[in-house]
Amino acid sequence: MKKIVVLSGAGISAESGIPTFRASDGLWENHRIEDVATPEAWERNPALVQDFYNQRRKQALRVQPNAGHLALVKLEEKYDVTVITQNVDNLHEKAGSSKVVHLHGELFKSRSTKDPNLIYDIEGWELKLGDRCEKGAQLRPHIVWFGEAVPMMDVALDITYEADLLIVVGTSLNVYPAAGLVYAVRDGVPIYVVDPNIPTMQKRPNVTFIAEPATIGLTQLAEELLKKAE
Repeated sequence: MKKIVVLSGAGISAESGIPTFRASDGLWENHRIEDVATPEAWERNPALVQDFYNQRRKQALRVQPNAGHLALVKLEEKYDVTVITQNVDNLHEKAGSSKVVHLHGELFKSRSTKDPNLIYDIEGWELKLGDRCEKGAQLRPHIVWFGEAVPMMDVALDITYEADLLIVVGTSLNVYPAAGLVYAVRDGVPIYVVDPNIPTMQKRPNVTFIAEPATIGLTQLAEELLKKAE
């Protein structure tokens, strides 16, 4: 069974109603990124950071996967599909994707500030100051903040290297190291880039640009690929 690897970004979630943080004013839901998405912000004002992510969880609970997410699930009928996502929401899982790697963490998980290997599911939307891990340390959002290492990057590189086909959807390819995955595929592997705003890429052979939102572009692409696999 051929392996498809999908690199997804904020654009696919935006179509379900989750605002992207790369707004034109540089703010994320009216907050400076430096105030809510860095280790320094957590040190300085943990209550603000907790509240920010609580609100993001509340928002994420209200939205549903869209046709783009569902098209990726449909591909699993004929292909071995792994989604590597820069998104922290759980829309790929909600849609039914069976293999999802989160590069930047997961909104509905918390982790210990003492032992990064202690990770817990968050029931509902609220994580409070005073919620502690089994070692007695405060729990923080299980999010990779700006300035932190990306622990799943090596796993993602290995998966991408095995791809027979790469689909890039809803990402500007501006956030590194995630954007570097496009260059981790083997020579000759076809790459499809689905986005209404085609991102700038170094020239590569075998790249097909589909200038459509995920809901349209992925639906069309999935239909084509499923026909090819018959």
